[in-house]
Order: sequence, then C-alpha cells, then structure tokens
Amino acid sequence: MNKVIFLGITALLMLTTAQAEDAPAAQDRTEHLPAAPYLQAGSPTFDMTIGQFREKYNAINPTLQIAEYRAIDNRGDKSNLTRAASKINENLYASTALEQGTGKIKTLQITWLPVPGPDEKAARDKALAYMAAMTRFFEPTLNVEQSLKRLNDVLNKGKGSRYFTQDEGAVRYIVADNGDKGLTFAIEPIKLAMAAN
Repeated sequence: MNKVIFLGITALLMLTTAQAEDAPAAQDRTEHLPAAPYLQAGSPTFDMTIGQFREKYNAINPTLQIAEYRAIDNRGDKSNLTRAASKINENLYASTALEQGTGKIKTLQITWLPVPGPDEKAARDKALAYMAAMTRFFEPTLNVEQSLKRLNDVLNKGKGSRYFTQDEGAVRYIVADNGDKGLTFAIEPIKLAMAAN
C-alpha cells in the first residue's frame, strides 16, 4: 500500500511541477503537459535544503508538523533531481524535489488524497491548514485568515484543472486537481527579471 501511495505522489510531483513558458493561467486538460521548469537550464531553487526548511517550518507551526522526508526511489528518472516525501497521515503527504549536489529545494508540495466518508471534511480542512501554513512560510506577512483566502483563491482558479499556476512575488503556486484521486498544492521559486528602463 505504501509503495502505491509513494508512486502516486511521485506521479503527482512530476505533474505538478510541469510548466510551459508564457502559459495561460489555466491550461486545457487535453493539452500535453510540458517538461518540468527545473529541468530547464538555470531554473531557480529556494536558498535552503529540505532539512533547513523542515526545522524552520516546524518551529513556526507546532500544530502542523512535517516529519522527516524520505527519499523516493527514482532510478528511472533522468531529471537529476532527488525526490522525497513525508507522510503526515493516511491521506496527506508533503513532498519535494531537490537539486542534486546542493540539496536545495526546487519545489515543495502538499498532496491530499480524499477518502469519502464522514471524516472527509475534517481531512480536507487539515490539508488546507497545511497548505496555508506553507503559504505563510514563504509569505510571512500573511496572517492565518489571509493565507487561507490566498490559498482558496488559487485552489478555486485551479479547480478541475490538471495544472494551474499563479505567480505571487518571488513564488509560484501550482495546483493539480485530480478530483477524487487527489489534490496537490505546490510552491516553487521563480526567477525574477530586472525591468529594463
């Protein structure tokens, strides 16, 4: 069962990090998804390793802890990335892709796998709390209410899309909504360009 879950997370990780240059905000579901942005030369990383992120994140989110990330077997992957995941509970996972050599973060993701039943709303609320906490980590000026509003705005825009992206300052929010198969929210750094005079 764990192998199936990690394979699912790996597939979502690969899907959610896909991006086209100058792509419209929401892409048609039938479009072929391009290669992940960090597979292109010069793609940015966050200036921290997963260990540094986890330590800082857990310190400011004592009720929304992320356990140690475990590497995912990706022998067939030619992307030169290290992928890892952390199980939060049976239907909620954190995952990442790291630059080989430096171990710096290329993308951070929270994936929620819905389980129909009486606990579905509580499980979704917990997933949203983790996603909003990750948003606040990268935008510390947002309070809890503002981060939930930002998150819901991005999730609503990406609802039903296999891939949706929205840039906010130095970060890119990504949503991969696979309906009853899961929802992934990701944050990636973007390269800021200097404006010409």
